[in-house]
Amino acid sequence: MNSITKNTDSVMLPVMEHFYTIQGEGLHQGRAAYFIRLGGCDVGCVWCDVKESWDAAAHPMMSIEDIVEKVSHSTPNGLVVITGGEPLMHPLDSLTTLLQHKGYETSIETSGSHPLSGFWNHICISPKKFKAPLKEVLAAANELKIVIYNKSDFEWAEQHAVLVGQQCKLYLQPEWSKKENMLPMMVEYIKANPQWELSLQIHKYIDVP
Repeated sequence: MNSITKNTDSVMLPVMEHFYTIQGEGLHQGRAAYFIRLGGCDVGCVWCDVKESWDAAAHPMMSIEDIVEKVSHSTPNGLVVITGGEPLMHPLDSLTTLLQHKGYETSIETSGSHPLSGFWNHICISPKKFKAPLKEVLAAANELKIVIYNKSDFEWAEQHAVLVGQQCKLYLQPEWSKKENMLPMMVEYIKANPQWELSLQIHKYIDVP
């Protein structure tokens, strides 16, 4: 047993689901990716499409070793995305250390409302109005993804864009149930403000997890 294994044996995380699929949105759209969805969320978005993830106690606890073994059985290398729920409710240093040790690229999708843990190749922050992101987490973002639910969200997007670094990619993404109404407005906004790019949930269009 090596030192990395010793350090991760006692770490357990609530895992709602885990699966190998195609990343459907944002900077890595179209890439093969293994998703690990952790249970637990205190943000409470009214339009959340995985509300069953909110209660951490409803999901089985898995050890770091077991999680990484599941990943390695599905893909020999590549991108691993930690999502939720709100994944930063949990300590993620050990999981990401072991994944990177095994050669995987680590990415997180978070609201940024909890202190940052883990070691990341890519940090995607999708801030929510229901619980504000921490400024220090926004400053670490590689990708800012704003969900557009109504017209006022464009102004809200700009308020957060000034809090991320200059190299952070900026994305606007329609809330799924509002996409037909909001997409024409989003296209015109991006044409007028080309620092933003459009993100679409292509996994929902092609019907994969």
